[in-house]
Amino acid sequence: MFTPGEIIPVQAGSDAKLSTSSSGEDEVTFSADIKVDQVEEKDLGNQPDPNRPKQPRESKAGHENEGKGHKPNHNNGPKNQHPNDRQKGNGKFNKNNKNNNKRKRGKNNRWDKNKAKREREEETPIEFGELLDWEVLEKRGDILALAEDLISGGGEPLDYVRIYNMLLPELREEVASLGIDTPNAPNRDQLIDAITKYAAEKKAAIMTTGILEILDDDEGGLIVYERDSYRVKALSAYVPQAFIKHYGLQRGHIVRAQLHPHREGESCPIVVRVESVMDQDPETLSEIVPFTERVPYYPTSRILMEADSEAKWDNLSMRVVDCLTPVGFGQRGLIVAPPRTGKTVLMQGMANSIQKNYPDSHLIILLIDERPEEVTDFRRQVSGEVISSTFDETAESHVHAAEMVIEKARRMVEVGKDVVILLDSITRLARAYNTTMPSSGKILSGGVEANALQKPKRFFGSARNIEDGGSLTIIATALVETGSKMDEVIFEEFKGTGNMELHLDRGLSDKRIFPALSMDKSGTRKEELLYHPDEMLKIYSLRRAMKGLPSTDAMEMLIQRIKKTNTNAEFLMSVAR
Repeated sequence: MFTPGEIIPVQAGSDAKLSTSSSGEDEVTFSADIKVDQVEEKDLGNQPDPNRPKQPRESKAGHENEGKGHKPNHNNGPKNQHPNDRQKGNGKFNKNNKNNNKRKRGKNNRWDKNKAKREREEETPIEFGELLDWEVLEKRGDILALAEDLISGGGEPLDYVRIYNMLLPELREEVASLGIDTPNAPNRDQLIDAITKYAAEKKAAIMTTGILEILDDDEGGLIVYERDSYRVKALSAYVPQAFIKHYGLQRGHIVRAQLHPHREGESCPIVVRVESVMDQDPETLSEIVPFTERVPYYPTSRILMEADSEAKWDNLSMRVVDCLTPVGFGQRGLIVAPPRTGKTVLMQGMANSIQKNYPDSHLIILLIDERPEEVTDFRRQVSGEVISSTFDETAESHVHAAEMVIEKARRMVEVGKDVVILLDSITRLARAYNTTMPSSGKILSGGVEANALQKPKRFFGSARNIEDGGSLTIIATALVETGSKMDEVIFEEFKGTGNMELHLDRGLSDKRIFPALSMDKSGTRKEELLYHPDEMLKIYSLRRAMKGLPSTDAMEMLIQRIKKTNTNAEFLMSVAR
């Protein structure tokens, strides 16, 4: 008989196992697989004697040759090591670290399928409550029946976007004019809710127009608004999956819809009827040719930046751009700018010129990782659509704003519209993608993830002129001479992707010569498709005449000659062949 904890002398390399025979006596058997030097108390199935001191266990180090017939080395590793002090992270399952071993699993050791959904709900301010499980939203016919009941009163429709864009004082005046009772010191969301519920009680239609954002896992979508730079907010309207599936709605579609006020425990209104998509009947969306299947070509229709002499912006810079780097609809242009060379003023001038000369085109200014005061200045100086994500926001916010803008632009080009995007800057957008990209272990020079630039290139590469109608023009700034190796790598990756480059010169800006445009480095590919034949001959003569001069002197001379004339046509007529 052996007692618990008693050491059994066995030959080194042999195996011992304690079992109980049919007669009730303990027996020791040996095998060639499991090597032990003592019988542990847990193998006996009996409770240990609390008065008996515990026997120290030897380290299992040296058993790497286990099962190969070699003698194990029992002298390696520390003796009497407590199990909790053993080295972790060796690639094996660690029973003393169960929380880390199961960190990717949910209850009952199963994969947590709803983890992404819970994380999204925690990150976004919207409250769905039981909305996603509402049976009425599962069938399109039931939703349309609900929509008919909401407008049975025939009241005057409420423009939800007009209410949503109001400031707090304006909302208070609107509520007072309608005679709505509100709690003390209501916030902006509460005032909007009060107005929408008032319209619902009057059985009046509540209409909204916004951009569609698709949710994950086929859970529907949300209508987001330009006022929020297309971020998801608590009052973003929910679009049921039944509508998305029936009409084939995509991210970036401009949707006009009828709303149902939010229910108790939820924050978002509900879309109950889709009136139009991209100003068309939603039933005709299947006839639209996708953006990626359309034929791209070089720009053939020119965008003239020159305005009249009474323009409030820098018209001189626009005239220089027209002469040296002509821009067309569908251009993929890069403004290469060192710090403090006047790129912001140049982009504001371009935006104002495009808005005045081509009011039918849709202009979007996208500001990524910029200063808040610069965003305010753009909104006051430019009448176009300004979408921003300032430097104090997360990289995910930068990426989301850029993706919503490019998806909206693609959907507009699909229906034949001309869209112009002015991006400041492609460098900071690439940095944001690099931050959000999961680590693959492949790092390029400057700390750039190997796959981080794929999506920024997709953004920039979307610029094209479509042969069948429509165009997407992107003019983006690229930062250089910042002292950052990452910025240099990003610029080198984008340097050959555009078909127009406008280089700004630090030497000219230091002398306060604006526009600080480098004549030698700037130019447009296939510029003969944009210039008038006579104009092209004059421009070539001008470049040849300036070729022998230093870059700074040549640009200064060109600016002085342009200032003496009122228009570029007058200036070019004075240039000898």
